[in-house]
Amino acid sequence: MSDTSTSPAVLPWRSQQKAAAHTRWLPRRETLQILSCQLLLAAGLLAIWQWATGSAAVNAFLFGSPAAIWASLEAMVRDGSVWTDIAVTGAETLAGFALGNILGTAIGLSLWYSRFISRVLQPFILALGSIPMISVAPIVIIWFGTDFSSKVAMATLSVVVVSLVISYKGAMGVDPDQINLMRALGARKPQIFRYLVVHSALTDIFAGLKMTVGFALVGAIVGEFMTSTNGLGHAIFKAGSLYIISKVFAELAVTVALSLILASIVARVERWLLPWRHDLK
Repeated sequence: MSDTSTSPAVLPWRSQQKAAAHTRWLPRRETLQILSCQLLLAAGLLAIWQWATGSAAVNAFLFGSPAAIWASLEAMVRDGSVWTDIAVTGAETLAGFALGNILGTAIGLSLWYSRFISRVLQPFILALGSIPMISVAPIVIIWFGTDFSSKVAMATLSVVVVSLVISYKGAMGVDPDQINLMRALGARKPQIFRYLVVHSALTDIFAGLKMTVGFALVGAIVGEFMTSTNGLGHAIFKAGSLYIISKVFAELAVTVALSLILASIVARVERWLLPWRHDLK
C-alpha cells in the first residue's frame, strides 16, 4: 500500500496550507515587532528621565520623575479619586462626542443635496471652525451653567465642525459615474443619497470619528479647567496650581490612557461595521 502522506496530490495542498499560514502570521509578526519597539522606546525614555532627575541633572521639582509619578498614580488609585475623575470626564467626553458627531455628520451629509446652500454656508462654517474653543468657554458657562451640561457643550463644539467638514468631504467625493449609473437605472435623489452617498462616505466619517474623540476629550477638559469640582481637568488644574508636578503628570497619563481607550473603541466599531476595509489590507 502506498503512503498517501507523500503522494504528489497531497504535497501541493500542504504547500498551500503552509503558505496561507505564513501569510496570516506576517501581519502579526510585524505588529509584535512594532509593539516591542514602542515598549523599548518608552522604557528607554523613562529610564533617561529617571536618571536625569535622580542625578540632579534636571530639577525634579519642575519636571517630576517617573518614580514620583508612579507614586502619585498609586495614591490616586488607593483613595479612588482617579476612578471618579475618569467616570466624570469620560461621560462628558462620550456625550459631547456623540452629540457633536451626530449633528456634524447629519449637516455635512445633508449639504450634498444642494451645492448652492453649501456654498452659502461655507464662510459661516469656516468662521465657526476658526474660533478657539477656550475663548467661548465663558459664554458656554453663562448659557449652560457650571454643571455637566456646560462640559458636554464644550466637547460638542470641539467636535461638530470637524465632523461636518469631513462628512461633507466624504459625501462630495462620491464617484459621479456611480451617481449617473443609479440615475440611469431610475433611482431618485433620496435613494442615491441613502444607498450610495452615505455608504461611500462611511470611510471618511469613521476617519473623523477617530480624530474627534480626542477633540471631545480636550473640550471636556477645557470646560473642567474653567469651572468644575471633579474630573481629570479639575484634578490637573488643582495639582498645577499647587505645584504638585508629579500629580499633574500622573493625571496627564490617565488622560492619555482614556483617550487611547476611546479611540480603540471607535476602531473596533469601525471594524465591526466596515469589515471589508480590513479584509482588503
